[in-house]
Amino acid sequence: MEFIDNIKKKDYEDFMKTAPYTHFMQSYDFGEIKKIKHFIPHYVGLKENNKIICMAMLLEKKLIGKYTYFYVPRGFIIDYQNKELLKEFTKYLKEYCKKNHALYLRIDPAIKRYTQNIDGEKIDGEDNSDLINYLKELGYHHKGFKLGFSDNEQPRFTFRIDINKPIEDVYKNFHATTRKVLNKGNQYNLNIYKGNVNDIKDFYLTMEETSKREGIMQAPIDYYQKFYEIFNKDNISDLYIAKVNIKKLQAQLNNEIKELQNKECKNDVKRKENEDKIKKIEKILNELNDITEEELTLASIITVKYQDKVWTVHGGNNSKLMSLNANYLVYYEIIKDACKDGYKIVDLFGASGEANPPSTNPIYGIHSFKKRLGGEYTEFIGEFDLITNKFIYHLFNFLNNIRHKIKRKK
Repeated sequence: MEFIDNIKKKDYEDFMKTAPYTHFMQSYDFGEIKKIKHFIPHYVGLKENNKIICMAMLLEKKLIGKYTYFYVPRGFIIDYQNKELLKEFTKYLKEYCKKNHALYLRIDPAIKRYTQNIDGEKIDGEDNSDLINYLKELGYHHKGFKLGFSDNEQPRFTFRIDINKPIEDVYKNFHATTRKVLNKGNQYNLNIYKGNVNDIKDFYLTMEETSKREGIMQAPIDYYQKFYEIFNKDNISDLYIAKVNIKKLQAQLNNEIKELQNKECKNDVKRKENEDKIKKIEKILNELNDITEEELTLASIITVKYQDKVWTVHGGNNSKLMSLNANYLVYYEIIKDACKDGYKIVDLFGASGEANPPSTNPIYGIHSFKKRLGGEYTEFIGEFDLITNKFIYHLFNFLNNIRHKIKRKK
């Protein structure tokens, strides 16, 4: 076997087409994107008989002095069932780490821990406990089964929607609440479309709103623009936008109130229903009085389409006019497009480690919304560190933990 550390983009992506466990974060483009955050991508692998048999994208980050570390987002591009190959690749990677003064190499494979139901209970199906144990045997330090949304480099939990079926069957699997919303259609005539780089500012508005509301960290706008541009250049990213024209919405709602006020109600039940509808519309009209924009961006999502999956990676929804349910319509548009284009999975990219989180959980709203789209609750096997300098690795982690505690107290 021959170790290679300069795999070209075409060779790299050609191998990805038939590789198992592929993830957009393993793509060549993602390595280029991470340069914005001062990572240096290394595209490495093993060759046998002049043919690539496994690969990895190592993201190098400088620490202090000559020391660095490598992060391998979503793990190696390898058949993890091939234990001998995994062992051999680990041996070469350890040597490569030492050569580059890396204290450790971190992987977080997008491999299911075991099959669970929607409530997080283990059920019959896939179980990768043996892989976890084998990685430990090879010297990888497992960092545990952390539940927090931001406890790991990437979310360890997600919902994955099986769309390898007619859209009607996908729709049936939505929660009753979701179907109730979608059954009404686009009743407020929202403008839902695929945008371009000129819509990044509008997209960022929804990110800021969600960040304030849910307490989630976000990157600067330049990062999202570069993220979209690099992936979109290779036609593997879309930007979905939902907007509403304020004056047109006001006119529509005022007309609806007039119709309801003139409607004859034959009994008290119908009369009460009518009154409730009017109150709901009046509440929206009151919100509109405080909006100065002619057109308001309500929801937006940047997706990545890679191999057989579509990920809803970055996005959010406005805190204003949330009752218009723009986020439901945008996600449904994404799912319909993914079905139509022949993808097999829509990954909603991040959920709580508590299958039924309390309302005090910072991402309770996001988790509940994604859960109602009917995907499989999926837990990955976690993070593993291949440590090459134990003393400095533990010293660095100790000092880093102190720094985070001080930062949280400020």
